[in-house]
Amino acid sequence: MNLPQIHSITKKILVALIAAFLMIFLLFHACANLCILRNDDGAWYNAFCHFMGTNIFVKVFEIILMACFLLHMCLTLWLVITNRQARGTERYHQRSKTKTHPYSKLMPWTGVLILLLLFVHFHDFYFVKMGWIPGNYMVQTKELFTKPELNQMVQVCQQYNMTPQDYIAANDQQLEQVKSQGQIGEQELAEINEQLDKLRELVPVADVVINAQADKKLSEDGQYINQLSYEERNAINAVYGKGTAEPDFYHMARVKFTKLYIVLIYLLFFAVVGIHLRHGFSSVFQTLGLNNYKYNKAIEIIGIIYVWAVCCIFSLVVLGVYIPSLF
Repeated sequence: MNLPQIHSITKKILVALIAAFLMIFLLFHACANLCILRNDDGAWYNAFCHFMGTNIFVKVFEIILMACFLLHMCLTLWLVITNRQARGTERYHQRSKTKTHPYSKLMPWTGVLILLLLFVHFHDFYFVKMGWIPGNYMVQTKELFTKPELNQMVQVCQQYNMTPQDYIAANDQQLEQVKSQGQIGEQELAEINEQLDKLRELVPVADVVINAQADKKLSEDGQYINQLSYEERNAINAVYGKGTAEPDFYHMARVKFTKLYIVLIYLLFFAVVGIHLRHGFSSVFQTLGLNNYKYNKAIEIIGIIYVWAVCCIFSLVVLGVYIPSLF
């Protein structure tokens, strides 16, 4: 297998730079997840997810993030292959006496495990965001009520205890009565029919809003309708455009982290990530030439604090949802 000739030092520096970037993101991701533990029916976390899912700069950042992850994985694999090619079948007659971090030999294996477990994480959340598998969804109420006809329909239906279909039927019946009496002109009739067509288009959305209020799916602050089904999401997006109804990650996490087997998978995930980061943190400083005998110990301690902080925060979120669900 012939790979392009790039100096191994260059590849190592690229791996280290990308790893540093991913570690910063990982800490940010862990801290953002703490919003799931707030007892606000997802107000903070859904607002955060809405910003992350709609801001153009965040969307560009997401592409960069995925590219960095893939590049980190490919460059690391490339380094392993080229190092083995350079070494050939020769092996050292004596073991090296240089001090090697005990986790360094586990890096390829933890990397493979992280890739497998990351697929589980993507299946649970990211694939829903991409629309590849169904999940639960949310929508901002202000997005829906940009159409005043919807607000009118919902209010009348709730006031007179009728369905949106009944509301449309009542309007059709009233129009037929007016037409039979010959009290309406052609232009006015065309305008009324146009308004009725708009109302008919909004019937599925009105059903979603009324059912959500009846089933208490409206957030405490009234800004979001949560826990929408895949069909309800499609009904909203068909009227308002793709992406109006977004994944409801807060309630999805709340449901998933009440299942023991999923909790155990994620705790294993965090443990493997911790082992990978334990060596990776100090390796970044070493590869970039930032280590020094005067403060190597400090780098080691900061690395330990970082790894424990990231893994404990992620684990706290999962356990913070699971344990209360037992009572």
